[in-house]
Amino acid sequence: MSRFFRGGDDSSTDSSSEEEEVYTSEEEEEKVQAEDESSSEEESDEEESDEESSSDEEEGTKKKGASRFLQSDDESEEEEEEQSDDEATTKVKSAKDKRFDELESTISQIQNGQKINDWSLIANEFDKLNRQVVKLQDGSKAPKSYIKAIADLEDFMNETLAKQKVTPKKMNATNARGLNAVKQRIRKNNKEYQTQIDAYRKDADAFMESDDEVAAPKVVSKVRFEAPVVSAEQQEEDDKGFSTVDSRGKVVQYTPESILKHLRAIIESRGKKNTDRLEQIKVMETLNKVVPITPYQKIRVLQTLISARFDLGAGGAAQMPLDQWKAAERDLASLLEILEKEKDHVVVEGAEEWDDDDKLPTIPEGEKYLKVPGSVVSLIERLDDELTRSLQAIDPHTSEYIDRLTDEGSLYNTIFRGLLYYEHLRKDVSLEVPQESLNRIIQRRLDHVYYKPAQVVKILEENAWKQVSAEADSEITPRSQSGDAGKLINILSNYLFENSEGIIRARAMLCQIYFLALHDEYYKSRDLMLTSHLQETIANFDIATQILYNRTLVQVGLCAFRKGLVYDAQNTLQEICGSGRQKELLAQGVMIQRYSQVTPEQERLEKQRQLPFHMHINLELLECVYLTCSMLLEIPLLAQTGSSPDVKKRIISKTYRRMLEYHERQIFTGPPENTRDHVMQASKALAAGEWKKATDFIHSIKIWDLMPNTEGIKTMLAKQIQEEGLRTYLFTYAPFYDTLAIATLSSMFELDSRKVSAVVSKMISHEELAAALDQVTETVIFRKGVELSRLQSLALTLSDKASSLIETNERTLEQKTQGSANAFSRKDNRGGGQRGGGQRGGRGGARTGGNPQRQAGGTQFTGGALGNAVRG
Repeated sequence: MSRFFRGGDDSSTDSSSEEEEVYTSEEEEEKVQAEDESSSEEESDEEESDEESSSDEEEGTKKKGASRFLQSDDESEEEEEEQSDDEATTKVKSAKDKRFDELESTISQIQNGQKINDWSLIANEFDKLNRQVVKLQDGSKAPKSYIKAIADLEDFMNETLAKQKVTPKKMNATNARGLNAVKQRIRKNNKEYQTQIDAYRKDADAFMESDDEVAAPKVVSKVRFEAPVVSAEQQEEDDKGFSTVDSRGKVVQYTPESILKHLRAIIESRGKKNTDRLEQIKVMETLNKVVPITPYQKIRVLQTLISARFDLGAGGAAQMPLDQWKAAERDLASLLEILEKEKDHVVVEGAEEWDDDDKLPTIPEGEKYLKVPGSVVSLIERLDDELTRSLQAIDPHTSEYIDRLTDEGSLYNTIFRGLLYYEHLRKDVSLEVPQESLNRIIQRRLDHVYYKPAQVVKILEENAWKQVSAEADSEITPRSQSGDAGKLINILSNYLFENSEGIIRARAMLCQIYFLALHDEYYKSRDLMLTSHLQETIANFDIATQILYNRTLVQVGLCAFRKGLVYDAQNTLQEICGSGRQKELLAQGVMIQRYSQVTPEQERLEKQRQLPFHMHINLELLECVYLTCSMLLEIPLLAQTGSSPDVKKRIISKTYRRMLEYHERQIFTGPPENTRDHVMQASKALAAGEWKKATDFIHSIKIWDLMPNTEGIKTMLAKQIQEEGLRTYLFTYAPFYDTLAIATLSSMFELDSRKVSAVVSKMISHEELAAALDQVTETVIFRKGVELSRLQSLALTLSDKASSLIETNERTLEQKTQGSANAFSRKDNRGGGQRGGGQRGGRGGARTGGNPQRQAGGTQFTGGALGNAVRG
């Protein structure tokens, strides 16, 4: 404040001289004080002077003397600032008053939302209102404005629900979610204040004007557990030992009446941050032990408990803990046991949720069942998936993997009991259980047995039937047929084939084919594979089904090899083994490529698709079978091509050819160390006619011990090598013989003379060998054809390459000209057509069409001299 103004105020009743002296003395004193005093003291002086000036103005005194002449523009501005400061000063409110204002503001927002029917806004503001009222409860008393707001909101909600039932126009999705949220919360919330709400509805004016407020219990947040009334017996037990307390330190008691409330609090807190999942599981385990407990409460507790256990393994790469998985498996078995005993309680999808936590639901009039919302098949599928994830994460070469694999038996029993339960539900048409649920659980059962030997499947079935009562039976898989694994697989596959579509149907067929091939039923598995036509549509299915198709294809090829069908085995395995990506195609490992651009998400998904180790097909055995079959086919073909230049060269297995060429380029070849080395050295020996040496190399491969009937496989391979050695010898040395006795060949390859005659006759009939078989003298008479020199052979090869090059150029020309015949013809009508017609007969002339005249029907014959004769 200006010192002139303050000086004038202090001397307003004195003379002008006295005013000047006072002003001067005050100015000097203030100058001295300004050097010594702090900033805080200056502010206090200014506040005192403000109060004096304001009191003088209220008394209505007027300025007199020299001070009225000393006022300047600065003083007037300061006066205006003072006035504005006085007007801007707000009243200081307590924290409680501020909270009341916030409460009133929230209530106003809710009322605005009611006017425009915005339930999304109402739901948000209602949650905010409940949080605010906790801080305003003084001595456990709820504000009357809060009671009025929640009572009016409940009435408005009931009116809206009644209108929705008769109004054909539906709410939008956001509004409907808000309405449902308010509906679930307000009924539970208003029960805590039912006494005040009843008083308000009885006489609203009297309730609002009354001074006393009815005490209300404290509002409990969603994640906290309510402390119910402690019974006398329970209190005595707690006094003996320890008792459970919540986060606020209060003792928590679990009674049959409070089970549903605790479950709702747990369900609402699932998925939120800072939620202790293990603590929730402990709470539900305690609820499950409460006595007495009704079947409905038991079912609800077990469903929530199993889901909470699954939440522990919900991470991307984390698997479910072992103890929690076993506990979930026990809980699921208990759930199925309760459902089997309590026939009037059924768990079905789409059942209506029970909202009232204070009383238990009853069977409605006119119905036979109490429907509980849920899905048993989803719980079984999740339990199966968690076991697979656990097996993927364990080292398969440890005892821990074997111990974990023993849990598959109990899981199969659970799947079997779930199948019996769904068969029971399907008998009652009124329940409307979808066929898809039954198909899903049958597919899970099939997935656990299709790759196992028949003896293991029989043991699984016997243990599963022991777990159920003697009266129980299955319509799909009767108890009488459980001992035959082949019939079981056939029944399950046929049921899914008839009652499902798409992926489940295709997987059922592939599982049946795999099982048949595994048990040496080659022709049945081959016919099913061909009639299914899956090879044409498999690219349209998901990756898991494509992996199953690759596994089935490989198993069919191995089955053909065990049957001695070398050509069929090689042809079947060519698609998988010829690609060099066996691990990736069979989901038995991730291929690390040097320049591949794979995102972390793709790599994670690829690892999730990997099969557990006990389902793997031995890749070394697969490679050994493929290379052995390729050797038995390629070595005679190489011998035939080398001795007959006019035979068109063809390659059966490019992979085998590359390996063979690499092995031949080796300067030094040591003793064989692995499977590949054994096959390559056997191939070299077989090409040289040393079939015994080749047999020794093949028999020395240790991987054959992994196949059933090892000695039978080795005997079959020895016979195949003898026959292919005979064919190779005939192809290689036929030009050097005029006649060759059957007996000589029989002694050389230790084959029966009839077998030798059969092999030679087959070669002659297929025009692979230019010879004749004299059955009287039992000799092979070779026909001498035109013997080509080395130069002639090279000339034939050059002509073949030149002709193929010309055909390629002409096809390229047709594509560029788009069928325009005269696009590049010269003016004298000498173009590609005349060149082709004169030199290469009808083929070149017909393609380019040098002659502009065309015959009817769009064709033209210009075939050289023969063409001229026809035209003449």
